[in-house]
Order: sequence, then structure tokens, then C-alpha cells
Amino acid sequence: MSRRSVWWHGVRPRTLGASVAPVIVGISAAGRTVLWRSACALVVGVALQIGANLANDYHDGVRGVDTHERLGPPRLTASGMAPPRAVLAAALLCILAAGVAGLALALATTLWLVPIGAVAMLALWLYSGGPRPYAGLGVAELMVFVFFGVMATAGTAYVNAETVSAGAWWSSVPMGLLIVAILEANNIRDVPTDEAAGKRTLAVRIGSRRARLLYRGLLVLAYVTVVMGALVGIADEGVGLPMWALLALASWPLAIRPMEVVGPAEGRDLIPVLTGTSLLTLVFGVLLALGLWVAG
Repeated sequence: MSRRSVWWHGVRPRTLGASVAPVIVGISAAGRTVLWRSACALVVGVALQIGANLANDYHDGVRGVDTHERLGPPRLTASGMAPPRAVLAAALLCILAAGVAGLALALATTLWLVPIGAVAMLALWLYSGGPRPYAGLGVAELMVFVFFGVMATAGTAYVNAETVSAGAWWSSVPMGLLIVAILEANNIRDVPTDEAAGKRTLAVRIGSRRARLLYRGLLVLAYVTVVMGALVGIADEGVGLPMWALLALASWPLAIRPMEVVGPAEGRDLIPVLTGTSLLTLVFGVLLALGLWVAG
């Protein structure tokens, strides 16, 4: 692999829809768009995710969590495709880029974004770093829901409109659930190797069968949330979602195959569940954003 290909592989491009989709939804939910602020929000989201991917690659590589028995695509550190220091430097560079873009947004809106952003960066680092990474404490799903789902969606809406509408809050929930489903698909695949390495993710703690049920439940609940939001919106548009938000339901066919495969699949056969959920999250987000934009 060329150097460029190695690093492109390391950022895990197939999963980046998880950072793009909440920003797109947040922009539409805001009701108004400030182009440079939207661009900065996108930089924050994508840079934080790439930084998280590379930081996880580095920490799991040096800790010995990632080994040759890992079932997913090879990681840069563990495989030797890139020196650990280079992976660490790249992760820190991405976090710095997110910090600069976030600071610009804070200066334009409210300085409260500074401590919020600092907490998000700390959560990113402690996922697999620090003395006791919380990726192995069974709470990573909650953290991903809060930071990559709710904060990314509602935060993008705020930096554009300087307020967070009910529609933005409602929209942040299904986005968070789908992004957690991406994490769960990854962790279900890695149950055997994580368990052997002592990394007790939620999937390891509750067992593979229950983790698969949780994965399916997350997908279903994302769609149920949109329907509930639209029903509330019928009674009062100011506290719910517009009916056009139901356009997101058109993405359901993309959910069927991952939900079917996640049941019997083992090992590498679970990889399409991860990539399929990433695609679903992006398409769901685009359709939800389109519905919010039409209604707005």
C-alpha cells in the first residue's frame, strides 16, 4: 500500500457518514444557515471522528488489544503499517483541527462551547486511552449517543441559529441511536478478541446474543422516534417534528439486510453489518434533513 492509501485506510472512511449525517440534520433543523459556521461544524464532527479512530488505533495497538487475530480490517499500529508515534501525532492533529474550528464557533456564538468541546475531546481520548479506558467499562454506547449524536446534531443547530429548536432535539435522538448501532455492530464482531484481551465492552458484558438484539432495537427505536416526533408535531408543531420528517422512513429498506445478517453471522461475515449501518445512518440523516428543510 502507498503511504496515502495507508492513511486513508486508517481514517476508516466507510464510517465517516456517522459524523457527516448529524451535521447535515443539525443544519436543516436550525431553520437558518450560516455557511462558514456550518463548514466549521462539519470540520469539528469529521475531525473528531477521525481523531477518535486514530486514537483508538494507537491505544489498542500499544496496549495489545488489537492482535493478528482481530477479525476486522487491520489497524495501522497493530499491523505495523504506520509507526505508533505517527498514528498518535495524526490523532492529535485531528483533535487540534477540531479544536480550532470549535473555538471559532465559540467566539462567534457563546464561550460555553469551549468547556463543552473540551469535555468532548476528553471523552474521545479516554475512550481507549488513560489509565482505565471506558470502552471496556460498558458505557461507551452512552457516551457515543451523547457526543456524536445529541451534541453533534443540536450543537450544529445552535451554532447556526443560536438556539436549539424542538425539531433539533427530536432529530438528535435517532441520529444518536443509529451511531450507537454502528458502534454495537463493531463490538459484536470483536466480542471474541475483546474478551480475550480483557476489553469488556457492553457487547462482551451482555453476551453476543443480547448485543444482537440491542443492535436491532437501536435501529427500530430510531424510526419509532421519528414517528413519535411527527405525531407530537401534529398536536403542536412547536414541540415536535414536522410531518415531512417522516421522509426518513424511506431509508428503512437499507436497515433490513443488516438486521437480518446480524442474527446468524459470525466473524468477518459481520463486517457488512458495520458498513451497512454506516450507509443507513448517512441516508437516514440526508432524508431527515431534506424533510426538515422542506418543512422549514
